[in-house]
Amino acid sequence: MRHNNSILKRYFATFMATLLTSIVILGAILLFLSSRYFNRTQYDTLYTVASQAASVTASELNANNNRYHSATLQMAYRYLTAFGAEADLFWVDVDGNVLVNIENEGVDYTQAVPKQLLSKADNGKYTGVSTLGMYKDSQYVLIIPLMSTGGKVTSYIVATASHTAMSEFLIEVLKMFGTATVVVLIVAGTVIFITTKRLVDPLGYMAQCAKKFGQGDFSQVIPVESEDEIGQLGMALNSMASSLSVLENSRRSFIANTSHELKTPMTTIGGFVDGILDGTIPPEKEKYYLQIVSDEVKRLSRLVTGMLNVSKIEEGKMVLNVVAFDIKDTVFNSLLNFERQIEEKQIAIEGLECDKVMVEGDKDLLHQVVYNLLDNAVKFVNVGGTISFHFENRGDFTAVSVKNTGEGIPKEQLQMVFERFYKTDRSRNQDKKGVGLGLYIVRTIVTRHGGEITVTSKEGEFTQFTFTVPTHKEKLSAGRTQK
Repeated sequence: MRHNNSILKRYFATFMATLLTSIVILGAILLFLSSRYFNRTQYDTLYTVASQAASVTASELNANNNRYHSATLQMAYRYLTAFGAEADLFWVDVDGNVLVNIENEGVDYTQAVPKQLLSKADNGKYTGVSTLGMYKDSQYVLIIPLMSTGGKVTSYIVATASHTAMSEFLIEVLKMFGTATVVVLIVAGTVIFITTKRLVDPLGYMAQCAKKFGQGDFSQVIPVESEDEIGQLGMALNSMASSLSVLENSRRSFIANTSHELKTPMTTIGGFVDGILDGTIPPEKEKYYLQIVSDEVKRLSRLVTGMLNVSKIEEGKMVLNVVAFDIKDTVFNSLLNFERQIEEKQIAIEGLECDKVMVEGDKDLLHQVVYNLLDNAVKFVNVGGTISFHFENRGDFTAVSVKNTGEGIPKEQLQMVFERFYKTDRSRNQDKKGVGLGLYIVRTIVTRHGGEITVTSKEGEFTQFTFTVPTHKEKLSAGRTQK
């Protein structure tokens, strides 16, 4: 589980780092927008207050011909006091000297407002941050000029508000954001950890199962609880394990069967040869036993040849020399090899009265298919029975059936007759010289041609094998080769 934990840690750390980075970026954007909002709000407030005070003060000043006598100053003071609830307001002349102000401790009103700031307000207004020379800390500053009826600047209304308020505001925003961040990190971290663990744990289990598969233990089954990519991977590994299990069982069965099939004739050969050499077998019996030895040698030869052919076909090393030919002729030629057995068992042959049946394929390999099926039929047909053939055109493929009367094959054994070295109970009793590769080779060759082979049987009545091969096309190029 070391790799599993490593993946879990990496994924969790990656997700959390990404989330934390996103939160930091979001926080920076929030603080930036909050500061802009606070600044805009402060200037809007100062402008609202200052513009109202300026309007009233300008009207009073114009009514007194722009003279700063005591009545005008007192009236201005009342107005400034009324409007200055949300800001620090004062009225200055063109030189920056304070004419009227609201009492505010810690502010030195004896200092004049810098003229360079006042001049910036001549075109309408000025906004900025400054101490004005009279505050200890920076202030939001808004200056509005007062105009005479002739359009000349006569004085200015100055509104200020503490700039440190923004810092306090941003600190509060940051505290709230920090609290929300902690909650989000806890919730998101928990969810991410659980989700990542649910994703990673199956991979760890799959790795353990794959390791056992590599050691030859295919008993492990990976539970599939979803249809996503991980679920599909689990199904693929289960399918692989099942295939490997079948292959391993087939390999073991192949080795066991091969060993058995090789051991039996070799034991027979060795025993009879030793008997002849040491005189145990009398001279008059030597020919009889030598004939048995010869038969066993031929059986070994058939076994080795069959195994080599199967190996070549399975590995794709056997090249198909595809030609057009009459498969009915192939059946006739194969029957000639069984003439003696047919006569001995008085077997009737049926179904060969039809016209030519042209197919495409490797003539030699398909001859072996027909020969093996006939060999099987002749062995197991009952005395006085019938072997019949049937040819059917199915479009792209032609079906060839070989049917023999006799005991038939038990239903539960039908699908196993094509396995390597498999022999039914009746075959073990009657086919002493067979090696159990004939039908397997037949199926392999037919499959190599793109066809298929099936078997049907009814116990006590008949057995029928049907295989399909490509139907001949008129424009076939003779001698064409397929790999």
